[in-house]
Amino acid sequence: MSESGYWLGIVNATLPPSTNCSNLYSHHPTARVLMSLHYILVFTLGLLGNSLALYVIRPNLTKINSTTLYSANLAISDVLFTLALPLRIFYYASGFDWPLGETLCQVTAVLFYVNTYAGVNFMTCLATDRFVAVVFPLHYTRLRRARTVYYICIGVWVLVLVQTLPLLSMKMTRKEKDGTTTCMEYPNFESEVLEGLPYILIGAVVMGYGIPVVTILCCYSALLWKLRLAAGSGVRRRVQRSAMSRKASGVTVGVVIVFVLCFSPYHINILQYMVRKLIYTTTCMELQAFQVSLHITICLMHLNCCLDPFVYFFACTGYKRRVLKIMRVPVSSLSSVDRTGDDTYSRRDSHFRSRTRSPFSLGMLTEVPGLLGVNSSIIKQESMTLSQQQHQHQETLLV
Repeated sequence: MSESGYWLGIVNATLPPSTNCSNLYSHHPTARVLMSLHYILVFTLGLLGNSLALYVIRPNLTKINSTTLYSANLAISDVLFTLALPLRIFYYASGFDWPLGETLCQVTAVLFYVNTYAGVNFMTCLATDRFVAVVFPLHYTRLRRARTVYYICIGVWVLVLVQTLPLLSMKMTRKEKDGTTTCMEYPNFESEVLEGLPYILIGAVVMGYGIPVVTILCCYSALLWKLRLAAGSGVRRRVQRSAMSRKASGVTVGVVIVFVLCFSPYHINILQYMVRKLIYTTTCMELQAFQVSLHITICLMHLNCCLDPFVYFFACTGYKRRVLKIMRVPVSSLSSVDRTGDDTYSRRDSHFRSRTRSPFSLGMLTEVPGLLGVNSSIIKQESMTLSQQQHQHQETLLV
C-alpha cells in the first residue's frame, strides 16, 4: 500500500459514517410522498382540533384552574408546532431539498423540538396535577392554585427553551452528493458534532422522555388505584360511581397508551442506536436503517399533536358538550354515564352551597376561638368531606 493510500484509509476511518455512506437517502422517492401526506393530515387535524380546544377553553379563563391552564398551554404548544409544518411539508414534497437557507432551517428545528417537548412536559404536569387532586386533595392545594400553576407553566417554557436553543448554534443543513440540501437530518448532526454526540442524545432522551414517562405512568397508576377504591366504597350510588370510575379509568388508560405509543418508538430508537455507537463503530447499512426508522418513528411521534384534541373530547364532559353544541349535535347524544356524572356533580355542588349559605363561611367559624367546640369540629369535618368529594368527582370527569 502506498503512503497516500495509508493516510487516506486513516482519514476515512476517523470520519463519521454519514461522510462515507452514499445510500442514506435511497428511500426518499417513497418517503417524499408518504411523509408529505402524513404531515398534511397532522397539520389539518392538529390545527383545527387544537384551535377548537383553545376556543372552548377561552371562556373559562375567567374561572381559571390548574387543569384549564395546563390544557391551554398544551393546546398552544400543539398549535405552534402545526404552524411550523408547512415548511417541512414543502421540504419533504421537494424530495428532501431545502433551498431556504441555514437560518430558516435552524428556526424550524427549534420550533419542532420546543413544541414537541413542551407538549411532553405539559402532559406530565397534567398527570401530576390529577394525581395531587385525586390522591391528596387536601394536602397540596397550593400546587394547584392558579398563581402557582402560572409560574410552573412559565418554568416549563423556559426549561424547554434552554434545552433546545443550543440548536441555533449548530449547522442544520448539508449539501449532498446529488446536489440537494438536507435540513434537520440525523447525518447532519453526526457530521457537525462527532465527539460526545451519543452522550448528548442519551442525556436528552432521559431528560425529555425518560423522566416524563416514568412520572406519567406512576401518577396514572396511583390514579387508577384511587378510582377503583372510590368505586367500591359505600353503598348508595355505587352503580353510578362504578360506571363513572370505569369511564375515567378508560380515559386514563387511553391517555397513557397514546403517550407511550407516540413517543416511545422514537426515543427508544435513538437510545438503542447511541448505545451501539458507544460500543462499536456502526456500518453504513446500520446508519441507513436508523435513518429510515427515524423518519417512521418521528412521524408517529408527531401524530400525538392531532390526537390530543380527541383526548380532550373523551376526557372532559364540559369540552364534549361545547364541541357538540358548536357542531350542532344534540347534547342528548352524550352517554348516560356523562349525564349521570354531571347530574350527580350538580346535586353535590348545590348541596354543598346550601350548607355554606350563611353570613360567615365554615372556614371563618372554625377560626373563632369561642366556636372551637364539638359542633364546630363536626361542621369542619363535614365541610372537608364534601369538598373532598367535590374535588374527586370533578377531577374524575377531567381525567
